[in-house]
Amino acid sequence: MTIQHTVVFRLAHASGSPQEAEFLDTAQRTLTGIPGVTEFTINRQVSPKSDLDWQFSMAFADQAAYDGYNTHPDHVGFVADRWVPEVVAFQEYDFSHR
Repeated sequence: MTIQHTVVFRLAHASGSPQEAEFLDTAQRTLTGIPGVTEFTINRQVSPKSDLDWQFSMAFADQAAYDGYNTHPDHVGFVADRWVPEVVAFQEYDFSHR
């Protein structure tokens, strides 16, 4: 069972700012280094129907890989040190493929 983990969010930083770029670069570097993360993408929202600007999407081979990601020290540290202080709103969605 493959799991697709997605999170859609808005940053505290101005669009196009160096702080925004640095956050996204750090996220990609940190999160893709965690074992089990595959198909990592960063996508920008283009619809005016949402006030959330960015999406991270990644896949995991199974529940064990997803659980390992959630408890990995690099993920926990990223959430505490970067996500909590810099993300002002988000929605998280996790899907299993049929």
